[in-house]
Amino acid sequence: MLSAVPHLGEALSILTAVIWGFAVILFKKSGETVHPLALNAFKNLLAMVLLVPTIWLTSETLMPQTPDHGYLILFLSGAIGIGIGDTLFFKSLNELGAGLTAIVVCMYSPFVISFSSVWLNESLASLQLLGALLVIIAVLIATIQRGDKEVTRKGVIHGVLYGILASAAMAAGVVIMKPLLNTYSVIWVAEIRLLGGMVVLASVLLLHPRRRGIVDSLVKTRNWQYTLGGSFCGAYLAMIIWIAGIKYTQASIASALNQTSTIFVFIFAALILKERMTLRKTIGIGLAFIGAFLVMFF
Repeated sequence: MLSAVPHLGEALSILTAVIWGFAVILFKKSGETVHPLALNAFKNLLAMVLLVPTIWLTSETLMPQTPDHGYLILFLSGAIGIGIGDTLFFKSLNELGAGLTAIVVCMYSPFVISFSSVWLNESLASLQLLGALLVIIAVLIATIQRGDKEVTRKGVIHGVLYGILASAAMAAGVVIMKPLLNTYSVIWVAEIRLLGGMVVLASVLLLHPRRRGIVDSLVKTRNWQYTLGGSFCGAYLAMIIWIAGIKYTQASIASALNQTSTIFVFIFAALILKERMTLRKTIGIGLAFIGAFLVMFF
């Protein structure tokens, strides 16, 4: 039984952060030419298509017998977390830029911990809570930047609001699906969540006044290797491993470890994009790994 493997959920949550950190580098290259909404919709659509043969290869049932409320909860989890949450995240990204947005979405982990304590009766030990706080502090130290003169006060207010709402939506999507993970397969859960997210994204695209230009940015891109690679790693592999991590540990613990993805973005950016590794980033990475160790082993 996988559930008997020590610290399996924690290890999978760290692995999710590594894969997502690598995917972000690919998305960054792809995003130079592809609109965020189109990129978001494509990555989720590709993952949905890939999950169908994955379900067949793993001998899972495409439509398992489950009460209707099970489908509804997972559909809502995807609609809220992927559809609404990701859309709000991209709006925050457009207003604030990557650095400031990374700071705001650190609210994701506190939201998961708070929602989990209320809805799932989860709690963290003192050292685990300290570790979670260290991870958040590490991300803040590594990402915080001096004021950007190009970001207006109005843009900051809107961007921060979008980022906080995005974090809350993603956290809510995680927590409401957690009880079902004890009964159903990770791959099937991922498929239904993606369906919920795609319904919201398709609706947003259809209603968007510049929908034609958004779609054209994807169709006409010359960076398909980055778009496909990022989508495969970020939406397919990371989604499956991320849900498995939540399944085999507390949602609050998984969210704290998932937050280290920002740190891995810095590492991959230095290795692949040759971005400069500053002292601030180095301190952040060190604190993040100390925090992750406390969350996993205490």
